[in-house]
Amino acid sequence: MTADEILAKVLEDQTLRNDSAEMNAIRTTRQAVEALLRSAYDAPTIRYGGSKAKNTMIGASYDLDMTCYFARDDNQAGKTLEEIYNAVASVLEKNYFVERKRSALRLTSKDPAHYKIYLHVDVVPGRFIDGEDGDIFLHQNEGDKHLLKTNLDVHIKHIRESGVTDAIKLFKLWNVLNAVKVKTFVLELLVVDLLKYHKAKSLSEQVLIILQAFSDNVDELSVKDPANPIGNDLSDRLDAVRPSLQAAAIQTLSLIEKSGWATAFKLPEEQTQAEKVKVLQKAAASVASPTKPWWFNE
Repeated sequence: MTADEILAKVLEDQTLRNDSAEMNAIRTTRQAVEALLRSAYDAPTIRYGGSKAKNTMIGASYDLDMTCYFARDDNQAGKTLEEIYNAVASVLEKNYFVERKRSALRLTSKDPAHYKIYLHVDVVPGRFIDGEDGDIFLHQNEGDKHLLKTNLDVHIKHIRESGVTDAIKLFKLWNVLNAVKVKTFVLELLVVDLLKYHKAKSLSEQVLIILQAFSDNVDELSVKDPANPIGNDLSDRLDAVRPSLQAAAIQTLSLIEKSGWATAFKLPEEQTQAEKVKVLQKAAASVASPTKPWWFNE
């Protein structure tokens, strides 16, 4: 198998079928959460984002972002963004454990059979800036900046139509396998930016371009919100993970060189014989002038 065939196999193994148990569970949770929100509020705008909407879903890392947006003059959940954030959290806490993230509310189960299991659904409360559509303001529960202007529809389109969703999927898996802990949206934006001039290259070439950038230029990497590039520099969300990002990239490049692509991406079956032979041949070629068997007969 070639490098690209191996990566295609990795992606195939990470694909979640629409009728899979994981997808059925997400749909069940989505329906229950939407019903709960609509029972508490009159006509909030509920939309769906996350990896399914962006076409970047993989088995190792998948989610559904549910927005709960209120019109500009709608104060039923509160007058301020912080009040809206906390009010929606309180509604959700009736049926779920709620972890308050930077702008999202992460849901885990209260069901004794699945106690505190992450449900792969995050709810994002916010308010439209103008009327009932377009850009929105979000409350930020962390950091110095408490207000964020953005647009979920722009995010989805930017990633889904990037032309590099396969590379994004591979790096989402890589992020999990190496415990780098880069925020998913930040990682997606990094991949799109680094490959903007390399969309025609093969998948293995794209992976090497990104790994090399992480390895050699990690301190220069920056990320901006495509929905608000001037107002939302997201680079600070990289700062804490730059060392692990670089270390993991260096390690992966070494693994690819020494043991092959299947090992580097932990293909869930024995490494193909063809790749093993290729790796061994490369290792043998790197040994300088092995001793000739007829040496002592000369």
